[in-house]
Amino acid sequence: MTGASSNNHPVFNESRLRVRYAETDQMGVVYHSNHFVWFEIGRVELLRQLGFSYREMEHDDGCFIAVVDARCRYRAPAHYDDEIIVRTHLKNVRDSVIHFGYELVRVGDGMLLAEGETTHIVTDAEMKMVALPEKYMKAFRAAVGRWG
Repeated sequence: MTGASSNNHPVFNESRLRVRYAETDQMGVVYHSNHFVWFEIGRVELLRQLGFSYREMEHDDGCFIAVVDARCRYRAPAHYDDEIIVRTHLKNVRDSVIHFGYELVRVGDGMLLAEGETTHIVTDAEMKMVALPEKYMKAFRAAVGRWG
């Protein structure tokens, strides 16, 4: 994992996982929807790196971040037992919108397997759009590399 310094550099999280047999299709290639599961792993770990969790956001602040757009550009196949790095960062944050970016890289050869992004809206428990609480906004802006 890598973190941010006070020099306005963006924060990146690197999570490692190993491809399980159940994640592959008949051709021995990782089934495409698993990439989105891996993006979620990276997103959750990035939040932990920033000092909080989805659970805290939901339980303590009634703040939910719902996916409204998810994209993935597949570059090369991943196979059973490959070790993968999920590289995650915040691309942008606004009052009620959070945008994450992802790269999936195979450890063995450094091959870029996929690039993706997800866009989230901030909602309350009734799924009404709300502003991101200031404590999260401050951490997210710092993670993007922007202050204030």
